[in-house]
Amino acid sequence: MDNKGQMFEVWGDIIEIKSLVISIIISSTSTMGAYFIAPSNDKTKQLFFGLIGSVLGFIISTFFIRPKRIITIEEESIEK
Repeated sequence: MDNKGQMFEVWGDIIEIKSLVISIIISSTSTMGAYFIAPSNDKTKQLFFGLIGSVLGFIISTFFIRPKRIITIEEESIEK
């Protein structure tokens, strides 16, 4: 299967649209879920719960979506 048609460049990085959509869904769901769990009469707690939810969504995304790039490190030979 050729993945070249599924990869796009965003801000100088090559991404796969499917992975991007999945990570956006995970992050937005966890952010809004945590926001709505917070007490409705305290705006500060709603902010912190939303921030914690976004960090939690990021952590979950890093476990489910693996990088697609391959990094090779080549050592230079020093000639005298």
